[in-house]
Amino acid sequence: MVRRSFLAAAAGFAANASAQDRLPVRKAILLSMLPQSLSIKDRFQLAKDVGFDEIELPTSSDQARTEEFKKASETSKLRIHSVMNSDHWRYPLSSGDPEVVRKCVAGMETSLRNAQFWGADTVLLVPAVVDAKTGYGDAWKRSQAEIRKMIPLARELKVIIAVEEVWNKFLLSPLEFANYVDQFKSPWVRAYFDVGNVVLYGYPQDWIRTLGNRIVKLHFKDFTFRNDPAIRKRVADFVNIRDGEIDWKEIHAALRETGYKGSATLEIAGGDEAYLRDVSKRFDMILTGA
Repeated sequence: MVRRSFLAAAAGFAANASAQDRLPVRKAILLSMLPQSLSIKDRFQLAKDVGFDEIELPTSSDQARTEEFKKASETSKLRIHSVMNSDHWRYPLSSGDPEVVRKCVAGMETSLRNAQFWGADTVLLVPAVVDAKTGYGDAWKRSQAEIRKMIPLARELKVIIAVEEVWNKFLLSPLEFANYVDQFKSPWVRAYFDVGNVVLYGYPQDWIRTLGNRIVKLHFKDFTFRNDPAIRKRVADFVNIRDGEIDWKEIHAALRETGYKGSATLEIAGGDEAYLRDVSKRFDMILTGA
């Protein structure tokens, strides 16, 4: 009896400690991770049933589909928290071609209006792409100039423009990312930080601590690394969260230190219900620091 009582007390203590360590972060999933064979309504409901609180959607220019997303959100009680702008890779703001920039701006306007209609508070924007035709300095100046023009609409709609660092040869350090955001001097431009996008040349926990309260949203993904003899480089392969080399305990500690209280969206491969339930549990382990 004494042993059983001790074990029960220990289990209760562990559960309470886990609850206390859990980050105040809302679990979100990408629409693309949900089975494409299901209807929009059933995809939203599945995400809710397996333990997610929110979802991130792509830009929608189809009014019927836009309304279908909103209805599915209301029915399932799965909040649409963010819109991933769709045209920033094909039509980067940093392009020297005015027509390309115009298309990107139009796409962002659609994304911002989608967000307002769905009740989302952010639009993810890849701000620039550095390539053989676009130098780093031009990418910085051109993208900032165009984003500044968008701020009045963002303010009107009460939707934040959240710029993300990706493998676009731009914003290659946390200090640089912080400076890029700070130069707007606007609460309507903040950072969308992806913990996986910096692991080839940095440590996500360092970026989190440096960016601090500039971060409005998070993306979670994981990688494992291998040496590719064909190109003589170390490359990263996508894997399930907690199966890679990201130090999730350090991520937990950094988010705790900075007081982050927003959403984190999984950006990994999708799957069936069993897979999604497992992913949801892994997400919970990250949030509790397990």
